[in-house]
Amino acid sequence: MAEYRIPDEYYFRIHHVRPRFKGDIENVLIYMAEEISKIGECETSEFVSKINAAIYRYPGNAHRELKTINNWRTEISALFGFIEHTENTDRPGLRAIELANNQDLVECFKVFLYNFQYPGAHIKPNKVVEQIEAGIHFKPAQYILRLLRYASEVEIGSVGITKFEVCHCIFNDLRVTRDNEGVEKTWERIKHNRENRFEYDQTGDVVRYAGDIVDYLEIANLLKTYDSRTYYLNTLEEDSIIKFCESTEWFTEYDAMIESCVGDIEAVKAVTDNWFAYVNRDIEDTDFSTDILAYIASDEEELKSLQDNASYLGRENIHIELVERDEVLDERIRMDYDVFTTKDIGDIGESLIHGHECMRIKMGGREDLIHLIKRIPTQFAVGYDISSVELDERKRYIEVKTTISSKPLHFNRIHLTKNEWNTASSTHDRYYVYRLMLSKTERKLFLLQDPVGLYKKDLIEMIPSDGADIIFDPKKVGEFEELLTWKN
Repeated sequence: MAEYRIPDEYYFRIHHVRPRFKGDIENVLIYMAEEISKIGECETSEFVSKINAAIYRYPGNAHRELKTINNWRTEISALFGFIEHTENTDRPGLRAIELANNQDLVECFKVFLYNFQYPGAHIKPNKVVEQIEAGIHFKPAQYILRLLRYASEVEIGSVGITKFEVCHCIFNDLRVTRDNEGVEKTWERIKHNRENRFEYDQTGDVVRYAGDIVDYLEIANLLKTYDSRTYYLNTLEEDSIIKFCESTEWFTEYDAMIESCVGDIEAVKAVTDNWFAYVNRDIEDTDFSTDILAYIASDEEELKSLQDNASYLGRENIHIELVERDEVLDERIRMDYDVFTTKDIGDIGESLIHGHECMRIKMGGREDLIHLIKRIPTQFAVGYDISSVELDERKRYIEVKTTISSKPLHFNRIHLTKNEWNTASSTHDRYYVYRLMLSKTERKLFLLQDPVGLYKKDLIEMIPSDGADIIFDPKKVGEFEELLTWKN
């Protein structure tokens, strides 16, 4: 079979920074987002020193050379825009703050891909100049999604695309990246290659940049694959896909140079900070937060069950012990929970754990105690999210920490606020941290009892950090539990 080759006059290989941690990218990004957010704005050398110290603390990095640590920092900053630079200081970017606060890696990758374009300051200025002089003007995620949407409309059955096709028919072809050739022509070219059984150069070094974007689209839940070869539109994300396809967002400060195909390296350097301001701009009007229940449900039946239980446990079954006697406050809390949303990770995590606790007590034969299990609104700042109960009627205070990702994450690190740590200190073995990790493939629940007591016994590590960062070995402390689903 013949190998497909892009005509020489249309061949131009575009690229971007490839992080050394790509195989562990979700764990690294959520860790670094939290670390960067805690630093705040400070003088550049101090910021760099603190970031490097955090990278050294990441598992497996303790004995790495400084050059590798510096590369991690610059790659995170360049590709994902987690750090913004001013003349004399560095500060956390809005994208890092969002991920640290929301714990939604799926949303993080959607926003990243929504902004990502060529050219952009995610590569060195001289490489930006090369792309400008080639006339590159290309948003990869948008084009791939538009192509698959078009193909699904004109073809019969499910339509997918491979990384090799994305590389050779989209990424490295100036007819797409420079001339913005319509997706219908590109799709016809791909079909022609299939019909004539053309092969593609599948060398890892050749396809890796296109492959990265396809992988990121999968992490963002916009594409799905069954065999890690062919990728399809995830039709459950139709709203987000439409936002991508119809977007006119574009960083314009290279445009004059692109139109003339003349790159000026000093002019390119001069707009670098503006690029990072652009990728960190407020895009609240474009909501990419994840509908968590739809994300974790295996089918429509399970989704309906989860939605029904979340609604019931999140709104209608709330009785707050502290304010049952105060009708005004009770009404305020009721109104707060009227805005319960399946896109709020905190709401969903607490709702699932509330249901888990109710079911635990029911299965233990003490259904008479279920009314004692209560969610506590955040504004009361009592240091825990759920007031639960043991089968012998002793109290159990539960702080819920929930994260959503496309793949299971590491879970041996938890941050407790000052208030949560103080409450844990005063309630001793009645205090639990429930670490809930939601992914496409599993729901993992890990329980850590009496974190302060464990720290005093040197069984876990605690780093003061506007509260406490807890680091532990799940083989030595805590336990996994099956996440129970509440059934009325």
